[in-house]
Amino acid sequence: MLDYRLVEAVAAVIREGGFERAARVLHLTQSAVSQRVKALEDQLGTVLVVRATPARATDEGRRLLAHCDKVGLLETDLAAALRPEGGTGGDAPPGSPDAPDTPEIQWTTLPVAVNADSLATWFPDAVAPFLRTERALLDLSVDDQERTHLLLRDGHVTAAVSTRAAAVQGCRCLPLGRVDYLCLAAPEFAARWFPAGLAEAALCRAPAVIFNRADEVHHQFLRGLLGRDAADGLRLPLHYIPSSERFVDVVAQGLAYGMIPLPQARSHLADGRLVDLAPGRAVPIRLFWHCWGLRTRLLDALTHHVVAHARQVLAQE
Repeated sequence: MLDYRLVEAVAAVIREGGFERAARVLHLTQSAVSQRVKALEDQLGTVLVVRATPARATDEGRRLLAHCDKVGLLETDLAAALRPEGGTGGDAPPGSPDAPDTPEIQWTTLPVAVNADSLATWFPDAVAPFLRTERALLDLSVDDQERTHLLLRDGHVTAAVSTRAAAVQGCRCLPLGRVDYLCLAAPEFAARWFPAGLAEAALCRAPAVIFNRADEVHHQFLRGLLGRDAADGLRLPLHYIPSSERFVDVVAQGLAYGMIPLPQARSHLADGRLVDLAPGRAVPIRLFWHCWGLRTRLLDALTHHVVAHARQVLAQE
């Protein structure tokens, strides 16, 4: 049997990225955390944490972290089932006038991976009802939508918003909807850099902005516009802006052109701050909700809210 005080220490080090931060979270000394991690590694006969800056999990550590999270969700369900009648997890939220007076509220943390554009648009509204009624905390990891499923696969999160249509092993996959990305620029930028439209020569001169080096939306657009061979041969001047909100600001200020999701672009297009450089050539990005196949009340509730809201606000096929 695993000693869950030791498991908790390993999980905290991996989540927090170091022994000192883990010690603060667990209200222990750094030495005590280190001793617990070493004790579990000795017990299992394998290294669980790579002592680096930041600290990270080995493959075995990632499996242990996923196991720890799953046990935590199951224990939350068990605690709710064993409460006196009427004391389910869906009671009045903590801190509300109707909540019972207790010395300590028991929270459950749900690690979730989400892409920056979803976080900047529909995702907060999707999870708001869930957070108002559940004793749950979100630990969000933000990455490109092409990569978020890797965090789920490696055991870092319990659920993810991703473009991957196939379910990660051991997980459920539910379609959310489609987000159309438009190639946009400020009117003065378009007049200066693209007076004759999106010709190859102009594309090689005009500064573009993309989210990060894993962002493929801009390249997908160019391949659709020019063809694979021509697009792959372009040398583009690029800004890298890993912030969805600042990304839009850079384009709106006339500093670059870029691919912006329609939900963020609507108001800018309506008031003329941005123009579509390629009408009719939106890049459709289909999003999916991946979560553990393990059925627990909290994870099912989160899944319900995310999927239901996304299907209301995102384009559906």
